[in-house]
Amino acid sequence: MIHRIARVLYLCLLVIVTTVGVTGGAFAQESNQAKARALVNSAIQMTDSQQALKLLWQATDLDPTLTDAYLYLALYYNSREDFPKVVQVYQKLLKYRPKEVTAYLNIGEAYMSFTPPKFDDALKYFRQAYSLDPKSPLAALRIGEILAHQGQRDEAVRFLNEAKSNAKDKDPSIAAEAQKYLQQLGAM
Repeated sequence: MIHRIARVLYLCLLVIVTTVGVTGGAFAQESNQAKARALVNSAIQMTDSQQALKLLWQATDLDPTLTDAYLYLALYYNSREDFPKVVQVYQKLLKYRPKEVTAYLNIGEAYMSFTPPKFDDALKYFRQAYSLDPKSPLAALRIGEILAHQGQRDEAVRFLNEAKSNAKDKDPSIAAEAQKYLQQLGAM
């Protein structure tokens, strides 16, 4: 009987400790999210770029899933044409949000912005974006563009037609760009 009571007390204590631990962990996570958001908000108000960058990187450490911090970092580095840093920013995001299609697209775009463009690296990321979102007109457009550059005409035409079709209502500029590449390939 005493063993049964002790066991029941032990189980009750275990439930309490587990509940407090989960709640405490959730509270800590919410606290980190709030701190990260505060850092991002402070950073975007600053005029000192270097200090703002430090705050944004700190925000990515506090809450690695907060996309705003990555977006502002990437915008900064992109404006400075520091494309390796843009890649680094989005690769960090992908560690914590591996299904973030826009991160794959932005890495691909960064590789396309290198001088000369890093087509093979870009293609890998555009293909990953496409596998996560087969209706992405930008992923299909860039895959088609790279394949055309690499001399893989038939597959390029397939992706470019897909981009044109998927972008028709969503983004006419992508549809127009796909049309331009298709004309260049003589596929019209």
